[in-house]
Amino acid sequence: MNTRYSGYFYCTLAMIGVGTTVIVSKTIAAGLPPFTATALRFAIAFPVFVAMMRVQKTGWPKLDKRDALLVIAQAGAGSVGYTVCLISGMRLASAADAGVIAGTLPAVSAGFAALALGERPSLALLGAIALATVGVLACTVRIDDMAASRDAHSLVGNMLIGAAIVCEALFILLNRKLRTPVAALPLSALMSGIGLLVAIVPAAFEQPWRIPFDASLVAALTGVVYYALVPTVLGFVLWYAGASRISGAEAGLVTALVPVSTLAFAAGLLHESISHAQLAGVACVLAAVLLATLGQLRSARVSAKA
Repeated sequence: MNTRYSGYFYCTLAMIGVGTTVIVSKTIAAGLPPFTATALRFAIAFPVFVAMMRVQKTGWPKLDKRDALLVIAQAGAGSVGYTVCLISGMRLASAADAGVIAGTLPAVSAGFAALALGERPSLALLGAIALATVGVLACTVRIDDMAASRDAHSLVGNMLIGAAIVCEALFILLNRKLRTPVAALPLSALMSGIGLLVAIVPAAFEQPWRIPFDASLVAALTGVVYYALVPTVLGFVLWYAGASRISGAEAGLVTALVPVSTLAFAAGLLHESISHAQLAGVACVLAAVLLATLGQLRSARVSAKA
């Protein structure tokens, strides 16, 4: 297979896996409290990453105090914060809405980077952020039935999903501020290990030992194992195998598959009805990812000519 096409193939599989995290989080939320589920996820993923490091003979990075604090903050935001907010939000939000909101990550991350790093946002980036915002509003704000209690709960759930995306954007931003570059595999191992340590204390306050052993708990535990091994570990392998074969802008374009795969899984597995507003929302998000990616490609070409 052509190297570039194989890169697209691996990244596509990784993003389809990411799309399933929203679906499986709904199952997890029905049987486990969020911090307990998060701690279990990293308790499973961490030893797998460590084993992968040993196989590849990869050592732990040597970080100064500043970078060590940044890595801890990354784990708190991108590992624990993202998972807890996502699982908590899925108790209230529909999977289809969550998929549209999750798809805004590239635009949100680029906007955060522009604000925090003092970069001047391009017109393409501003347009992408505007389109992403319209997409979220299209599936979140329903003025005609905002008074209904179910929709009020859904709005809170969507806000929690949005908070999860903000946490993930902070993770990306903090990673760019590291003085010492950290390879992807040890960084994933660090995020899992620190995430476990951060989540385990609040998980104890949730008293998971008192959860009754029933069908919902079994389904939730199965979902946690899947989350840890497929989107987390296998997703890491597939994404970095693919991203090494294509450009960063091309890899960014593949992330547009997240809302598409999530809507497909929501309809096919959870039997959720997909509304016209949600379809309009995902269309706006896809356009936002495309616009942001084209802007990155143009900037890269200009830099290359300079």
